[in-house]
Amino acid sequence: MIASNNKRPPLSLLLLSGVFLLFVAVVASITMGPMNISFFDSLKAIWPGDHTLPKHVLLIIQDVRLPRTLLCVAVGAILALCGTVMQGLFRNPLADPGIIGVSAGASLGAALSIVLFGGLAETFPTLMMFGTVPVFAFLGGAITTVTVYKMGTGANGTSVTMMLLAGVAISALAGAGLGLMNYFADDQALRDLSLWSMGSLAGASWKGLVLGFTSLILLSVLFYRDANKLNALLLGEAEANHMGIDVQQLKRRLVLLTAAGVGVTVSLAGMIGFIGLIVPHLGRMIAGPNHKTLIPLATLIGALLLLVADMLARTLVAPLDMPVGIITAILGAPFFIWLLIQQKGRLQ
Repeated sequence: MIASNNKRPPLSLLLLSGVFLLFVAVVASITMGPMNISFFDSLKAIWPGDHTLPKHVLLIIQDVRLPRTLLCVAVGAILALCGTVMQGLFRNPLADPGIIGVSAGASLGAALSIVLFGGLAETFPTLMMFGTVPVFAFLGGAITTVTVYKMGTGANGTSVTMMLLAGVAISALAGAGLGLMNYFADDQALRDLSLWSMGSLAGASWKGLVLGFTSLILLSVLFYRDANKLNALLLGEAEANHMGIDVQQLKRRLVLLTAAGVGVTVSLAGMIGFIGLIVPHLGRMIAGPNHKTLIPLATLIGALLLLVADMLARTLVAPLDMPVGIITAILGAPFFIWLLIQQKGRLQ
């Protein structure tokens, strides 16, 4: 297993620091926006009880800023969790739901759902409360994950180069599929698809938050239960097998859970890349490779990072609202290039 490092700060201190920073970011996010609302009025608006604040202030804080802020927390945390588990599972620091095509596959599945079943939400509002989008996004993500893994795995193990190339091919194929969906979509579906392709948290709702936080809690618990098995995988599949771990069964379970997580985030916020790539590296730099520490820490860092990116998206070109996927791409692409340079020897 992973040896502890006494020089690193204890997990409790890291988590407390992360929770404090996340709380500060949440408060800042709620108070920030085109309309100037004071810090104390923002806190009063989310505090339970009778309010003396104007109705429009309550509406902005309770129905717009607070759901969007909480959606940032849920989506960022899930993406970070999925990236951490994928990198541990594939023993590959370049594994990320976006780079190997999983997000693109999930997005194509979601786009199919929007175009084919978008009209059902008006006919059957209760039945379609969460819609078919998460289901199709999950199926798209799961099919992509299994395809990339099969293409990248041979008798000699998993090839990083093959996985990246497979991801490029599948992303291109999914892009063509999205182009077709755009071509055949009606006006409403076309607007939804356009918002999706760039990643946006502007459509946050309380119904979506139920799905987001339920998924986050389930994935956190299930991934944490497998933390020691992921640590064993870092030693190699043969070594993990010798330790009594059913590696193939573990892979199948984690691949499906990861695809489900990516599918949920895509259904709620569209394609947001690089969170799952950057956060595990930041977590390992702070706390080391032990997944018992890395998984909870990455959850907090992912939520914090997407929250900061969303605040930048809302303020850099205010009063316009830039899609947050553009900000994460600007932050993540240079990091990915740096990572490729660092991994140059391994890829060759």
